[in-house]
Amino acid sequence: MTIHPLRPAALEAAAEFITGINARGMTCLASPEDYAQLAVRVPGADLRELDGEDGSTCELVVVFGGDGNILRAAEWALPRQVPVLGVNLGHVGFLAELESSEVPELIEHVARADYQVEERMTIEVVVRAAPGGEELWRSFAINEVSVEKLSRDRMIEVLVRLDDRPLSRWATDGVLVATPTGSTAYAFSAHGPVIWPDLSALLLVPLSAHALFARPLVLGERTVVSIEVLPGGGPGGVVWCDGRRSTDVTGGMEIVATAGPHRLRLARTVEQPFVNRLVRKFGLPVDGWRGAAERDAAHAR
Repeated sequence: MTIHPLRPAALEAAAEFITGINARGMTCLASPEDYAQLAVRVPGADLRELDGEDGSTCELVVVFGGDGNILRAAEWALPRQVPVLGVNLGHVGFLAELESSEVPELIEHVARADYQVEERMTIEVVVRAAPGGEELWRSFAINEVSVEKLSRDRMIEVLVRLDDRPLSRWATDGVLVATPTGSTAYAFSAHGPVIWPDLSALLLVPLSAHALFARPLVLGERTVVSIEVLPGGGPGGVVWCDGRRSTDVTGGMEIVATAGPHRLRLARTVEQPFVNRLVRKFGLPVDGWRGAAERDAAHAR
């Protein structure tokens, strides 16, 4: 398990979970950075420190925090294909399954292995010294990979190719390549569309691009997205994966984004249609202004 390092509520919820799971004869493993806090909070509990190479018997990763903490836990869980279940202590929390008040229910679900696992596509990112050249850096993204300008006062110039065919040259603040999961994250803030998470697609979103055509594009999952940083376009840029892992890029380098070989496995305790989650997380006014006016008129009568 992992917890939000700055939220006392996360430590309290995790301690309650450990106590309940231990009472059902199960052992908890905690990441090294969380183990010390939890061991003090629940002395004498059956709690072990999770070594970086250990975890072969781990059935589930439980995360107490927000979506950012789930992304952190996924760095360990993704290559091992261990499901992740999030308990939300953040704000929107699209990836989280339960709220912190539902820890007693969570204990019962985990003890009985009463959950389903849904899979989300990921992105594999490779930075090359030149188009088709030497590989310099490789990572993955669950939400998005972003190529952003390094200098505040200078845009970055890029040439975007899809399946080795030129699409457009942009002077821009940056470019996002997002998964359906990431369509409600950074890409949503950049006015990209919301894509249902059970679809397999890539979302390409330019950020404030100076160009005649600079619209978000929904691409097939097999599309190879290439972003070449053009020389002479300023001091270069930086590549971010989920806002967690980064590397600098300079003119001439190429960033290639494709569907990743691993899928994020998210544990769900109840079947909840995505539209319900969307309405609840964003507080969408389902009735709209007409419905609100009709209700006000009815109450006035």
